[in-house]
Amino acid sequence: MTDASAIQTPPAHAGSHPWTRYVAMGDSFTEGIGDPEPSSPGGYRGWADRVAEELGRSQPDFAYANLAVRGRLLQQIVDQQLAPCLALKPDLVTLSAGGNDLIRPGGDPDALAEKLDSVVQILAMGGATVVLFNGPDTGSSVLGRIRSKVAIYNENLRTVAARHDAIIADMWSLRQLSDPQMWDQDRLHFSPLGHHTIAAMVLDA
Repeated sequence: MTDASAIQTPPAHAGSHPWTRYVAMGDSFTEGIGDPEPSSPGGYRGWADRVAEELGRSQPDFAYANLAVRGRLLQQIVDQQLAPCLALKPDLVTLSAGGNDLIRPGGDPDALAEKLDSVVQILAMGGATVVLFNGPDTGSSVLGRIRSKVAIYNENLRTVAARHDAIIADMWSLRQLSDPQMWDQDRLHFSPLGHHTIAAMVLDA
């Protein structure tokens, strides 16, 4: 986890985009588990750090904080990360949440999406561009066992995104994730190659 009080400032290069303050919210996926990097805060790099590095190349005053913590459920992410995120006054927020809830017995994709909707509304009202992640369609991971729930959640996320002009980072359509090399040995988290591939998709989105 990156310390929110010490927002990292990646190196700047030529080019331009509209964002100057990026905050990442989420669980182990956003924390970067599966992509170890001893020199990074928390010991992991991950897709969010990679996205921030690229965005920072074209924005001299770009700043970034990763608030994600492994194992967090959606409500815990809301309770523990929303207020610190808003305090940083971001103009770009990535939010990946709900996967840990769906894996649990009784995880309700409709109830989760309803809860997420109110969070996205708050973030969007603050003026931030919000990027939401749907779940991947793959048998290479633990998520393959709950494919139908993931599919329902994904459709609900599209409705939430449309309502608040959010962007969908489309993991479901990222066919490269069906390659076992994209996954860590635990088949729940992504490998460095997986995080790199996801970061490229997020930047395209």
